[in-house]
Amino acid sequence: MKLAILIIAGTALAAGVAYVTRKREDGTSILDELTNKAPQWMEKGKQYATQTIDQVTDQIRHRNERKS
Repeated sequence: MKLAILIIAGTALAAGVAYVTRKREDGTSILDELTNKAPQWMEKGKQYATQTIDQVTDQIRHRNERKS
């Protein structure tokens, strides 16, 4: 039974890799698109994290000021 599960999982993984790396009509793959957009997504994530940290910090400061 475990062997069958491993074979099915391996087959699914191989099919997924083949799908992601298959070239489309424009000559690019999904993997190419992901690697090209990753830096933009990292920058957006950093901006979001900074904004969220600033908001939380402001909320903490505001609460501390009300307690004082």
